[in-house]
Amino acid sequence: MLSHNQTKLLTALQVKKYRQKYRKFMVEGDKMVAELLAQQRVKVEAIFGLERWAADNAALLPPVLKIFNPVSEAELKKISALVTPNQVLAVAELPEEPFAADLLQRDFCLFLDGIQDPGNMGTMLRTADWFGIPAVICSPDSADAFSPKVVQASMGAFLRVKIWEMPFENVMARAPNTPVLGTVLEGENLFEAQLPAHGLLVVGNEGRGISPEVRKGLSHRLTIPRHPNGGAESLNAAVAVGIVAAMLRRGRG
Repeated sequence: MLSHNQTKLLTALQVKKYRQKYRKFMVEGDKMVAELLAQQRVKVEAIFGLERWAADNAALLPPVLKIFNPVSEAELKKISALVTPNQVLAVAELPEEPFAADLLQRDFCLFLDGIQDPGNMGTMLRTADWFGIPAVICSPDSADAFSPKVVQASMGAFLRVKIWEMPFENVMARAPNTPVLGTVLEGENLFEAQLPAHGLLVVGNEGRGISPEVRKGLSHRLTIPRHPNGGAESLNAAVAVGIVAAMLRRGRG
């Protein structure tokens, strides 16, 4: 049975300031909790699951039996951030890895400049994971990468992609002379441009695009050309990330 304190904490973790205060976040669903339990990078604090989940996943439980808390469907619904709760919810510690500026000297990383939609952010994390992009850096005014909606949309990518929150100028101060790529309307055709072998790919806000301050730091201004028969005003930010990432990885493993 859930205690009052447990219920209070789990409800609080749906809000960013409490995730930051307690340095914890929630992971929901059979598949993602199984992935969480199979890795070593993110520490698991507690598991809250239905008895039938425990029965179906008996092989996963021995190492974490001390932190498993059986709950009823009504209790799970009370603490879940989902409209339709799954069978299990886990609480994990937020990663505390120091920023690795050297990644930008040998690979590509994403910088999310004011991304607001949790679904978009989760999809970008998933895209980074697919293309082997090792890290995603979020501006302080972006959505929280460890919010329940972003975690769900990432489909477990948060376990494999390093995530940091940091202003653009701080990234550049730590990694000077890094090539910085961004898509803008007046940019060079992405499919014809000479692309660098490493650097920072900036993704602008869904409505206003890349902020003026960050735009000044772009060394490679690119555009994804619209087909002559195309009529859409713009591309979804997450879709644009996938197209640019595919071009950056073309012929590079």
